[in-house]
Formats: sequence, C-alpha cells, structure tokens
Amino acid sequence: MMADRKREAREKFLLGGIVVRAGLSKADRAFLLGGLLELASVSPGTAEHRRLRDIGEEAFKAGAQDRGSPRIVETVE
Repeated sequence: MMADRKREAREKFLLGGIVVRAGLSKADRAFLLGGLLELASVSPGTAEHRRLRDIGEEAFKAGAQDRGSPRIVETVE
C-alpha cells in the first residue's frame, strides 16, 4: 500500500516536471487538460505519434546537455 502511494507520488512529480520543462507551468489547467486529451487521441504507431515523440526525445536530450536547466530522468519500473 505504501509502496503504491510512493510510486504514484513519484509519477505525479515526474509528470509535473514535464509540464514545467515544456514551459507550461503557468498555463490554464483547462488548456493543459484539453491539450492532453487531444494527445490521448493520437494513436501509437501513427506518423503524428512518431513526430511528437521525436520532438520530446530531442527535448530530453537537449535538457540533458544543458546543465543550467532542471533535468527529468525517466525510470522504467
């Protein structure tokens, strides 16, 4: 039970970091949710999914090279 809560808290922390990394920390919550719902409708394996994933991969790589910005480290559990 406690391990599940810790895992959930860590997941929320990492997702919040992604929002900050994207420069959306001050964005309207409804706007963010609307954008995420749109993203959820993009089917995995499609050209649009690959395009968006590539953009994200490049952003993670750029952040890892930039020592001045916070880094988000994904872990596979």
